[in-house]
Amino acid sequence: MLTPLQENISLSPLHTFHIQATARYYSLIQDAKVLPSLLDRPALKSLPRVVIGNGSNILFVKDFEGWVIHMGIGGIAQIQQDHQHVLLRVGAGVQWHQLVVYCVERNYAGIENLSWIPGTVGAAPVQNIGAYGGELSEVFEELEALEIRTGKIKKFKKTDCKFGYRESIFKNELKGEFIILSVTLRLDKEPTFRISYGAIEETLAAMQVKQVSIKAISEAITHIRQQKLPDPAILGNAGSFFKNPVIDVTTATKLQQDHPTLPTHVLPNDTMKIPAAWLIEQCGWKGYRRGEVGVHPQHALVLVNYGEAIGQEVFHLAQDIQQSVFGKFGIQLVPEVNMI
Repeated sequence: MLTPLQENISLSPLHTFHIQATARYYSLIQDAKVLPSLLDRPALKSLPRVVIGNGSNILFVKDFEGWVIHMGIGGIAQIQQDHQHVLLRVGAGVQWHQLVVYCVERNYAGIENLSWIPGTVGAAPVQNIGAYGGELSEVFEELEALEIRTGKIKKFKKTDCKFGYRESIFKNELKGEFIILSVTLRLDKEPTFRISYGAIEETLAAMQVKQVSIKAISEAITHIRQQKLPDPAILGNAGSFFKNPVIDVTTATKLQQDHPTLPTHVLPNDTMKIPAAWLIEQCGWKGYRRGEVGVHPQHALVLVNYGEAIGQEVFHLAQDIQQSVFGKFGIQLVPEVNMI
């Protein structure tokens, strides 16, 4: 069996920004058994490395003088069920929306509100992906990951992952130390519908849905996301570029006094979530274009590559937006996209 290691590979087709950049080394991993031997190679041990799935949450700002590990491990397996729940173990390389469709077709509830999120299952816990009132952490059971230093496979339960808003231990204390191989989710056989968030109810009504189901919710959210977000196959982007900032109630109240139309979403622990898209739009960035980069005219949270952009151009535009928002609102936007 040939070891899957290639040199000087173009990264443009491997991430959704489609920025031209080259990786010194590249491996497509479809079987976890090849990883330990690759990680033991002296030529690779001292190099920086990055693990990707769809490349839907990454921006290469320059050529990557390291090793890109592309996780392509597939498979969806039912490992346990009772009258209330079903447990699915899913390979890290499975497309997230493919998993959503799989669950909706079998009436397994819990991730329908996370429809049409780009990326792979292995990337989902790192980001604790969320949308339309739902988060991965709500259905997460455990994951298996390979420890790079030892080559051993370890299991992480929900509490081990330290999930937060778009956060996990894999973005902080254990960043770069593990490679996620599979994720196990606990899904419900009896759904609890969540349709009050955003425009779900209005979209269901427009679709003339008479009886709410997880299939209808998934289709409504897919429709909303397709209308709001550009297709990366046509226009390079990584979806939402910045996190929605979370601030304390006192600060939010003061901001609302100064900006009465400021929308907020109440969270636990006396905090509020502010839509980053609203902040960016108020600063005049929506629809802005600078050469080959810009801010999408329909969604201010999406930075786009109009065709020939380089990573540094996107990076500098993101910095300018951050400075502008901080100057007007005193809020520091934090990128959701991993810039390398």
